[in-house]
Amino acid sequence: MSIYTKGLKGNSNALGGNKISTKSMAIAGMLGAFSVVLSATPIGYIPLPILGINATTMHIPVIIGAILGGPVIGTFVGMIFGISSLLRATNPFFADPLVAILPRLLIGFTSFYTYKLFKSSIAAAVVGTATNTIGVLGMIYLRNYLPFEAVLGIAAINGTAEVVVSAFIVYAVVKSMKKVFKEV
Repeated sequence: MSIYTKGLKGNSNALGGNKISTKSMAIAGMLGAFSVVLSATPIGYIPLPILGINATTMHIPVIIGAILGGPVIGTFVGMIFGISSLLRATNPFFADPLVAILPRLLIGFTSFYTYKLFKSSIAAAVVGTATNTIGVLGMIYLRNYLPFEAVLGIAAINGTAEVVVSAFIVYAVVKSMKKVFKEV
């Protein structure tokens, strides 16, 4: 069972569209729902009161979605992440869609192609996390919300912790999910 969409990777049908498998839809739904739950709890955005910003684990379902379902699924989950960030905005830069949404759409692509190239979920987690950190902080700087020195400080503190956490979680979840998919 599958649904047909135009321009997505899969088997072509007679109408010129392509299929998204039931498995991919299930992955997108599961990780999309997980992203919504993370955004509504302190686990998704961990406040750093000294800096007035949040460290995030919200990029982790995006990376997992990209590895297990491909770049389109990763981008879909990234869109949920970005929209939740925009809706939760407590400062002006996250109320800007170019900061809150645009970089999150790229996480799925970079994670998927890194995984495809290196066959390593850890490498995909590192690149996906870096895409989030560099993309968001780069846009914050380019849109003149914070000076470069502040952006570098945040990147050093948040980025390092987020890379380590995501590498462990993504590796464990992807390894477990691949075993589940083989058994089904």
